[in-house]
Amino acid sequence: MPALPEGIARQVQTALQEDVGSGDLTASLIDPESTAQARVVVREPAILCGCAWFDEVYRQLDKTVSIHWHVEDADPIDSHQAVCDIRGPARAIVTGERTALNFLQTLSGTATITRHYVTLLGDMKTRILDTRKTLPGLRSAQKYAVLCGGGVNHRMGLFDAILIKENHIAAAGDITTAIHAARRHKVPVEVEVESIEQLQQALEAGIHSVLLDNFSIDQLREAVSLNQAVTHGSTTLEASGGVDEKTLRVIAATGVDYISIGALTKHVRAVDFSMRIE
Repeated sequence: MPALPEGIARQVQTALQEDVGSGDLTASLIDPESTAQARVVVREPAILCGCAWFDEVYRQLDKTVSIHWHVEDADPIDSHQAVCDIRGPARAIVTGERTALNFLQTLSGTATITRHYVTLLGDMKTRILDTRKTLPGLRSAQKYAVLCGGGVNHRMGLFDAILIKENHIAAAGDITTAIHAARRHKVPVEVEVESIEQLQQALEAGIHSVLLDNFSIDQLREAVSLNQAVTHGSTTLEASGGVDEKTLRVIAATGVDYISIGALTKHVRAVDFSMRIE
């Protein structure tokens, strides 16, 4: 299981403030001394992710709520499987239900689609990579979910690595100038190219990572061959654009190192979980 990211408490605090606000009016109908036991069940096959966020919801609402997990993050789960049991004050259990399940269903959705793409690749050397196309405020959480699904994280944001894209190149003047300027920052540098000619420039400038944007299959093969000829394959190549279930293995077969898929974190389909008081 991957290491948990920082910021979970802050993400949960924001979510609870959004939902609970000044207080849960409906939960106030319940006797404050009442206790309850509830069970969370998944309604479809998935990869579980989000336990720490679920736990944090109840830690912030009422520390006396206890949660017993039957599975853990990155585990495959089956339809109708119980994933955890909850005991504690009834008011707290129902107040936290929606927020806790929102985290669980969203992050499990990201982990599940990632695992789907990873499984499609089988034993091919190409790895699945995420992007910055994440839900606002949940980037670290979704990138953790990608890891739970077996994918690989790209940079976290604009602060920890450099990706030189077409607008940066246009503003700098050319690829070589942009690459030389980027090296001053002593962080990983990648450049996006849109043609074999741009790839040649990037490789000759000594770049260590290249994003091949919307290359055709023939262009991807040519790019891999050129990289082998110029750098003996030492520059990593990332393919992006036009990736789906039908094209994934074809793209990987060209020999690229990574395939980045924005849909992992952008087109999230929530996994169906339910909580029932027993």
